[in-house]
Amino acid sequence: MAGLLSLLTEDFQSGEALARRLGVSRAAISKEAHRLLEEGFPLEVGRQGYRILPGTPLPHLFHPPGRLGRPYRYLGRVGSTQDALRAWAEAGALEGALVLAEVQERGRGRRGRTWESRPGVSLTFSLLLRPRLPLPALGLLPLLAGLALYEAVGVGGLKWPNDLLSPDGRKLAGVLLEAKAEGEEVAHALLGVGVNVAWAPEGAAFLQEFTPLSRREVLERFLARLEALLPLLEDPEAFLPRYAQASYTLGRRVRVETSKGPVEGVAEAVLPDGSLMVGGVRVGAGEVVLLDLE
Repeated sequence: MAGLLSLLTEDFQSGEALARRLGVSRAAISKEAHRLLEEGFPLEVGRQGYRILPGTPLPHLFHPPGRLGRPYRYLGRVGSTQDALRAWAEAGALEGALVLAEVQERGRGRRGRTWESRPGVSLTFSLLLRPRLPLPALGLLPLLAGLALYEAVGVGGLKWPNDLLSPDGRKLAGVLLEAKAEGEEVAHALLGVGVNVAWAPEGAAFLQEFTPLSRREVLERFLARLEALLPLLEDPEAFLPRYAQASYTLGRRVRVETSKGPVEGVAEAVLPDGSLMVGGVRVGAGEVVLLDLE
């Protein structure tokens, strides 16, 4: 009964009304609702009837403000949104294609770390971009995405290269970039984003500690900001000062674990290719773990 999700709203509807609209029995509605719950969709079921958890980006409730987020696939339980989007991209999906899942069973962050998500409270999605960038400029894309997320929610600051931290330094969100190259250019980029909106793992933070934004509002705002910022990839000097203003890393003493050994010093600047200058040493975003020493 694929149609049940398309009828749900943020207001409760009775099983009888939903059954009548779909031409099935009330028992069939109950059975389908519980199946959807098992698949990870955040339904609320009670005496008042059925509804989707407020703020859920169901396709008929989600309104992307521009070209990003179109087309859109909303899923329950998946391995990872990156894997789902990669298959779609290789099948010819257009730029702006978006995959969002309520639960990722193999969600991952940078350097192979796991990313935890829970239905109805986490925001985990992947966005397809075809930026026509030369390969050396690819390192700027995660920084730009981090800046778009920061400007979308107006909370905290950025830890280089692309983590969003709460005002007290706990992790709110992260960005993962995977790309496919053709010759010297980027064929497509998969931008994976995980945001703790109404829940966070131990030691992390969630947005609703600081702002009432819903998951749908965060997603719509992020897509709008990213679309506005994307043209600046061709002119890094235009957005790096904005990134610097949002940075929790620049000006602080840090330790960077690189493949060639640790580097310690003051984080001095973000360079036009997205790398970080630490104590006079350039370190690239793809090979480091950054730890505050203070």
